[in-house]
Amino acid sequence: MFQELCWRFNQKSKMKPLQQKSSVGKALIFDSSSLISLSLNGLLEELKKLKKIFNGEFIITKEVKQEVVDTPLKIKEYELEALKIQDLIDEGYLKMPDKLGIQDKEITDLTIKLMNLANTMFLGNRNEISLIQLGEASCLALSKIINERKIKNVLVIDERTTRMLVEKPENLKELLEKKMHVQIKLKESNFKSFKEFKIIRSAELMYLAYKKNLIEWKGKEILDALLYALKFKGCAISIDEIEEIKKLNSK
Repeated sequence: MFQELCWRFNQKSKMKPLQQKSSVGKALIFDSSSLISLSLNGLLEELKKLKKIFNGEFIITKEVKQEVVDTPLKIKEYELEALKIQDLIDEGYLKMPDKLGIQDKEITDLTIKLMNLANTMFLGNRNEISLIQLGEASCLALSKIINERKIKNVLVIDERTTRMLVEKPENLKELLEKKMHVQIKLKESNFKSFKEFKIIRSAELMYLAYKKNLIEWKGKEILDALLYALKFKGCAISIDEIEEIKKLNSK
């Protein structure tokens, strides 16, 4: 689970001024779901600390920005969280793809293609099942584009459906059948478009912050509290997976 993190964070890295120029050889691409989980759990400061030791960029697409900043700013209930994430952008912790020389049209064109592939992959009662929206699809598109440019990258996605689509589409079929109470048919020819992605969750990211002593709170129960807080406020992680992480910490 955590091998995906190893190359992203130099074990010997020290805190560096954010103004220092970042390498574009590595990137973490954040979906709306992971940013919302971190924000709701008051963990954006820990995200900043991770960025300072990361030899690369934290990136969001314009579609994700629309979901976590632009639209919520117009809704009083979510305005504060939107302002917090906007600050991350203004301060340079989160960057837009144009900072890497990638144009919105390139991402948009591939986003539409991937959405069409994903949302025609599963059929229930002869009807296509919509699985992913613009935000998730744009993250997948950006990942593909920067893969082609030899930039190592991992997606940070807390939402379950997109992760299952990438990692275990057969299990997603079973889940959909249980949820919808219908037999699901697969268009397996679409699978190949979703095989190359690497995904982690906010839980794995905060485990790394914990291991690097970047978590403000101290005490032997902090890791347990941290992981369960993320689970109950947005991150799709099972109790068994949480216990696996805790076992890794005890090694």
